[in-house]
Amino acid sequence: MTDTPQTVVHSSREIDAAPGTIFELIADPARQPEWDGNDNLAEAAQGQRVRAVGDVFAMLLTQGTVRENRVVEFTEDRLVAWLPSEPGKPPPGHLWRWELEPVGDGRTHVRCTYDWTGLAPDDAFRQKRARATTADRLRASLDRLAVVAESM
Repeated sequence: MTDTPQTVVHSSREIDAAPGTIFELIADPARQPEWDGNDNLAEAAQGQRVRAVGDVFAMLLTQGTVRENRVVEFTEDRLVAWLPSEPGKPPPGHLWRWELEPVGDGRTHVRCTYDWTGLAPDDAFRQKRARATTADRLRASLDRLAVVAESM
């Protein structure tokens, strides 16, 4: 048996808030550090709210580096996905995706996916960080997102 890492990680839960409320927290990078379960996001400048495929937003990480995030999937109040990269460099091959589905009574099913299938096998630093991004970490983000969204 081989010890092949799972390169696509998911977590999901229902949140007692409408899709639009939750989506605003996800699509506005300045709000993301409030609910980041990876404790990886330090801050983002105001005014970078994502509105379409092709948008790019910058995020300062807790380790002091900056990431540019290129939006590759977008449907208002339903779906947003981005590819992070170092400023001015091509994305190294990992993707964050957020999917929202209304389930009635003002509740929303939210699914977060971290897909690092495209990371180069010899990129030891990113491979190590990717392996540490588990479903439990994604669930921590969802749980924190729920606390913020449900208090709005």
